Amino acid sequence: MMNTAIKPIRSDEDYQSALTRIESLMDAEEGTPEVDELEVLATLVELYEDQHFPIDLPDPIEAIRFRMEQAGLSPRDVVPFIGSRAKVSEVLSGKRTLTLQMIRALHEHLGIPAEVLLRHSGAALPETVEEIDWSRFPLMAMAKLGWIEKGRDLKDRAEEIMRSLIERAGGYTALPAMRYRKNDGARQNANMDLYALKTWCWQLLAVARETPLLTTYQEGMITKEVAQSLVKLSWSKEGPKLAKEYLANHGIHLIYLPHLPRTHLDGVALKLPDGTPVIGLTLRYDRLDNFWFCLCHELAHITLHMHGKTDAIFIDDLSLGAVEIVEIDNKESEADQWAQDVLIPSDIWNQSTIRSNPRPVDIVNLAHELGIHPAIVAGRVRKELHNYHLLTHYVGNGEVRNLFEQTAEIFTGR
Repeated sequence: MMNTAIKPIRSDEDYQSALTRIESLMDAEEGTPEVDELEVLATLVELYEDQHFPIDLPDPIEAIRFRMEQAGLSPRDVVPFIGSRAKVSEVLSGKRTLTLQMIRALHEHLGIPAEVLLRHSGAALPETVEEIDWSRFPLMAMAKLGWIEKGRDLKDRAEEIMRSLIERAGGYTALPAMRYRKNDGARQNANMDLYALKTWCWQLLAVARETPLLTTYQEGMITKEVAQSLVKLSWSKEGPKLAKEYLANHGIHLIYLPHLPRTHLDGVALKLPDGTPVIGLTLRYDRLDNFWFCLCHELAHITLHMHGKTDAIFIDDLSLGAVEIVEIDNKESEADQWAQDVLIPSDIWNQSTIRSNPRPVDIVNLAHELGIHPAIVAGRVRKELHNYHLLTHYVGNGEVRNLFEQTAEIFTGR
C-alpha cells in the first residue's frame, strides 16, 4: 500500500527526506504500491528541483566557441557576425559584451539559441524595426548631455541604448506620429534631423513619466486670465522656476531639456497617454523674452488645439516666424496671437506709442503697468521691428537657463 504520509516538498528538509525515501524504493517491483509511491515522490522532487535548482544556461562565449569548433570556424570566419577581428578577439576573451546586432547575427547564422546569448531563459530577440537605422541617433551628443553613459562602443550599442530610452518614454506609440510637411501643424526647420528630433522628444517623454505631477489636468482650466496670472510671475528673478511650479499645480509639465544638434528646436507641446500635457523648452536662445513667448506659445497649443487629443504634437522652431518665405500653419498663427495677447493685451499694445518710439523708460513704465517683466515688452518691440540689436540690455540675456541648471533641472535619465 502506498505511503499515505506523502506531502508537498516545501523545504530542504522535506527534499532530503524524499530523496532518502526514493532511494529505499528503487528496487520496488512493478505493479506494487511502492512503485506508485516512487513515481509520486519523483514528480514532487523534480518540481522542487526545477523551482530551486534551475539548470543554468550555458555561458554565451562558451556557446560561441563550441559552435565555432563544431562547425570548424576560425575567428576570422565570425567577423561578419561580430564586426571586426579586434571585436571578435575582445568578445571571445570576455572584454567586450555582445550587442543586440551581434546576437541577432550569431543566432541567425550560427544557430545559437537567443536565450543563451541573451543570458535569460525563455528570452527572445526584440522584433526588428525596418524603418529605423539605429546608428543615426545622436549618441555622442546624448552622452555629452549626460542622458546616457559615455563609452567607446556607443555606436555598437545604439539599438540597446535607444530601445531603453523608448521604453522609458512609454514605447513607440507614446510619441505621436511626426509630421514633416510644411503647413501641417508643425513649424519646423527644413534642416531638422528627424533622428535627433525623435531622440529629444523621447527623452522629454521619459522625464515627464519619471516625474509625475500631484495634480490632474482638466480640459479648459487654462484660460487667458489664468495664463496672464502665470505671466505676472515674470517680475520675480525666479519667474521661470515659479512658472514651472504654477503649471505643475495645474497638471501641466514644464520641462527644460537642452537641444540636440540639428534639431533647430525651441519648444514642443504634446501629451502623455494619460492626457497630461507636456511643454518642453530647449532655451537655445537664453533670454527672458524668448522664454515667456515660447512658453505661452506652447501653452496656446495645449489650450486651443489639443482638446481631447493625446496623439497631437506641435514642434516649433519659432525663429521661422520672422522669415517671410515660410508659410505658417493656421494653428501656429493662432498660437502666436494667443501668446501675444496673454503677454500684452492687444488693445493696450495698439494704443501704445512704444512701437514708433521705443524709449527704455516707456518700456519699463508699460511693464510696470501690466505687472510683467520689461524683457517681455522689449522682446515684443524687437520682434515687430525685426531689429534684434535693439534694447539688448532689457531682454534678460543669460538669465533663464542658469536658473534651471542650478537646481538640477537637466534630467539625465541614467
